[in-house]
Amino acid sequence: MRSSALLTVSLDAHGNSVVRDLRSQAPLTLVPHRRASTEALVHLVSSVTAPLGGDDLTLTVRVGAGARLALRGVAATLALPGHRADGSRTTVTFEVEDGAAVTYLPEPTVVTARARHEAVLSVSLAPTAVLRTREVLVLGRSGEQPGVLGTTVRARRDGKPLLHQRLAIGDPRVAASPAGLAGKRVLGTDLRLDDSACSTAGGEWWSRVPLAFGGSLVTVLADDVVTATRVLDHSIVADCEQLSRSRSR
Repeated sequence: MRSSALLTVSLDAHGNSVVRDLRSQAPLTLVPHRRASTEALVHLVSSVTAPLGGDDLTLTVRVGAGARLALRGVAATLALPGHRADGSRTTVTFEVEDGAAVTYLPEPTVVTARARHEAVLSVSLAPTAVLRTREVLVLGRSGEQPGVLGTTVRARRDGKPLLHQRLAIGDPRVAASPAGLAGKRVLGTDLRLDDSACSTAGGEWWSRVPLAFGGSLVTVLADDVVTATRVLDHSIVADCEQLSRSRSR
């Protein structure tokens, strides 16, 4: 299956962020929340089981100058093998203009046994645009080994590189080793591309790395989604926000 979807958000005459263009194609279904607000809220719903082996899914999001968008998932994504030998691929692209802000919070992705999935996130930011996104990967359902997963994040601001990160999962020996995932089943990341200045920090199974041109990348390993989310929410992200606010005074 090949599927593509498009979402465009911009400011109206009253300063509200409104959806200007919305084109869905199953399984990528975009559902806007109808309200007048400075932030547009859109939910991303998987309307059929996807991705399956052979699927190629593409979502493009454009946010105009000064607009704000919250794009949220509704249910976990289940990467499954298909009847074809080909793997599946999902590509999400953000184009964010000056003064605009995007929060992208999909639900967890579960990589099931025998699945072969590739996920690409591409971000292009204007000089004063900001974006925050979180990714939670669950490596296999209960009692099963995960399939093969590759994730790529590419972020640029004003044409200059901010972050290029690649993750490859699929070799059980690497996943079980201390140099890999140390046997943990859940990998969570929280990426902020903004003007915050956070220090390097870390603890048991988590780390925070400041980015060279502002923002930070937080990574956590855990045995379950609840633990990973709790660490991202409270132990790391809040601390970073407090540090940013104290430096702005």
